[in-house]
Amino acid sequence: MRLAFVTGSLVHGGAERQSITLANRLSERGHECHAVYVKNDPSQLARLRLRAPGSVTCLHASRYLDLQAVFSLKALFSRINPSAVVATNPYALMYASLAAPRSPLLVTLHSTWLRNAKEQLQMLAYRPFFWAADCAVFVCQRQRRHWRRRVVFARRNEVIYNGVDTEHWQPPPGTASIRRLVGFDEGDLVIGMSAVLRPEKNPLQLVDAVAMLRRRGLPARALMIGDGPLRAAVEERARRLGVAHDVAITGLQQDVRPFVAACDALALTSFTEAFSLAALEAMALGLPVVHADVGGAAEMISPHENGFLFPVGDTAALADRLAALASRDRRTRMGAKARERVASRFSERSMVDRYEQTLQELATSRSKREHLRKRAAAH
Repeated sequence: MRLAFVTGSLVHGGAERQSITLANRLSERGHECHAVYVKNDPSQLARLRLRAPGSVTCLHASRYLDLQAVFSLKALFSRINPSAVVATNPYALMYASLAAPRSPLLVTLHSTWLRNAKEQLQMLAYRPFFWAADCAVFVCQRQRRHWRRRVVFARRNEVIYNGVDTEHWQPPPGTASIRRLVGFDEGDLVIGMSAVLRPEKNPLQLVDAVAMLRRRGLPARALMIGDGPLRAAVEERARRLGVAHDVAITGLQQDVRPFVAACDALALTSFTEAFSLAALEAMALGLPVVHADVGGAAEMISPHENGFLFPVGDTAALADRLAALASRDRRTRMGAKARERVASRFSERSMVDRYEQTLQELATSRSKREHLRKRAAAH
């Protein structure tokens, strides 16, 4: 197949990472893959490893809807004549739809949260693009139900879980040195958070939970792997609660594996998630995950087996779940189960297989329609 992947940008984010991974893997399987990003934020450009020459294009859109960028995308579709187009999230879907490819159009949706009235209005405008799309892929059952209730769906609708490469996500050696680097001891209960420090990730709640656990006498420490606009607020909250030395922020890391593997558990305190790649990556590294009960969390985590769920925003419940992981033996057992769950249900190979099958079905249906159209025209 000849495939075109369209993203809003290549900014650091789970949706963009998943699109890049999918394009890379399908390219490795012999498909001709092209990547197009609308706005010039190439933060993850180096991760693209496509085989076709000239296969990465930036449209350099200078505004929300840049008609010149739409025309450029239309010309690119005409030149490469893709078997199918994959748009990541609604913004990319809008551009791909307006460029009017003759190819089947598949859109992946990676969120459930609309941050403000502006985004709610935008989603109303995006809905006709979804209705006209050949296929919408949701990343968990709960997310599909969420958007179905809001009349967001395509002609065909699938659930394909995010997946991670279990060969890549293996515990690396030398994690003790990471702990020493950030000032933590081997006997500490180190709770990781791998995320951009944005409001929807709610990192302040983990600071509050660490302070609560330390008041209980547990040697809890937080390792926040990432950076973002809430960094100063996190540091201020930690100082105010007297846990400044118990909260470390690594800054942006190109390879988060050593830092995640240095933790005893991962916490996701987000107000919203669809199907967290950070959670899957931690589980693949053998960590139990304590996850706010949002999105597809209940579809990946079985409480008391491979992690815990807690009500969104409930810091006392979060602290209780983390305290239950104070036992090293329990963490080890649950972490092993977590890795087993990823290997059996959420592997990257399974994800790529499902996308490949779906795209081949869409491309085949297009070929049949064109064949029938040509036969009808001939008569």
